[in-house]
Amino acid sequence: MRLSRYFLPVLKEDPSEAQIVSHKLMLRAGMIRQQAAGIYAWLPLGLKVLRNIERIVREEQNRAGAIEVLMPTIQSADLWRESGRYDAYGPEMLRFLDRHEREMLYGPTNEEMITAIFRDNVRSYRDLPKNLYHIQWKFRDETRPRFGVMRGREFLMKDAYSFDLDAEAAKKSYDAMFVAYLRTFARLGMVAVPVRAPTGPIGGNLSHEFHILADTGESEVFYDAALEQIGLAEMEAATPGSAVVDRLQSIYAMEQEEHEKVTDCPVPADQLRKRRGIEVGHIFYFGTKYTQAMGCTVQGPDGQVLYPEMGSYGIGVSRLVGGIIEASHDASGIIWPDAVAPFQVGLINLRVDDAKCADAADELFARLNLAGIDTLYDDRDERGGAKFATMDLIGVPTHVTIGPKGLDKGVVEVKDRKTGAKEEMSVEALMNKLTARRA
Repeated sequence: MRLSRYFLPVLKEDPSEAQIVSHKLMLRAGMIRQQAAGIYAWLPLGLKVLRNIERIVREEQNRAGAIEVLMPTIQSADLWRESGRYDAYGPEMLRFLDRHEREMLYGPTNEEMITAIFRDNVRSYRDLPKNLYHIQWKFRDETRPRFGVMRGREFLMKDAYSFDLDAEAAKKSYDAMFVAYLRTFARLGMVAVPVRAPTGPIGGNLSHEFHILADTGESEVFYDAALEQIGLAEMEAATPGSAVVDRLQSIYAMEQEEHEKVTDCPVPADQLRKRRGIEVGHIFYFGTKYTQAMGCTVQGPDGQVLYPEMGSYGIGVSRLVGGIIEASHDASGIIWPDAVAPFQVGLINLRVDDAKCADAADELFARLNLAGIDTLYDDRDERGGAKFATMDLIGVPTHVTIGPKGLDKGVVEVKDRKTGAKEEMSVEALMNKLTARRA
């Protein structure tokens, strides 16, 4: 993509309304623009990152055996009355009447709807287990929406729902999603700590939150130092029932509020670690809470009527965009992990008024596109400093600069955004390096 033709409204200064790093950088980098309190339009750069995260989430859900559906954003109040949550949910639920005076709501979650869909279409234990998921916009009318996409009212969420015949099978489904989450966050390049958590309004008695570790995180997380011995590669390779999963589920980790309630801490003081974290995922096992309330049954192997055991599993897809920035940035801007970066290469032509530079940059841009390497080509008539600042701000992993001096030597300058390291190399060496990385 030529930057001269792209829509990238970057800002030079930090917006006054932004309170945290991710909100400031998302606004400055031209990723989002606020339309109302806690409601944002996603501009091209932000949308590319959002879609990259969504793709990884989807791939790992599919890999775990979950089946994708798409449920509407608008739900009937009658469904929520069946479960008993319509009046109990609270003012975060946006409620309204349609033109026929029917009570409707903008879905904050989908336990009721998926249970109704399952109830109306599944009759036998032979159809179990099932795990259905979708990636859809949700709305929760927060009292004080703030921190950009980290605490907005409208947000993109992956929510999955498992149905099993008994508690033993349901635990296997829970563990499969636990593993899918480990893989997902590892592929995103993030260290995510699984934290035992209260189940809250969802219900149930087994729950884990997943927190990205970030110095600017919103909550304090206490955990056993044994967690630090488990690397991203080990998490990405995890399988249900494996030793790493057993270790992660048994290692002590909790938020500050829960930690303060513990009188006999199970971790020696020299092993206890405290870091700040950002919740980006939450999984629950809640048994028959919804199937019983909504009359969802299947016929068991012996002809008996059974209520399927359920779990639900959420990942804040849009929240992850902000979470990754909080965990990966510097004074110059965002540092995207390769897997979610909006572009893999930022190509900078230092002298658009120089025919030799323009031709070389155009030719390299064409070669990168032909090789399938997503490239943002800064072909604007701007000073070099402004171009470098833009690429740093938006966090493209690899910067390639073409200038007259380099061309005279037959080289281009290549910068690694994460480390800041620069080196000169031929175009052929650059292409080999980039294609090898994609292999």
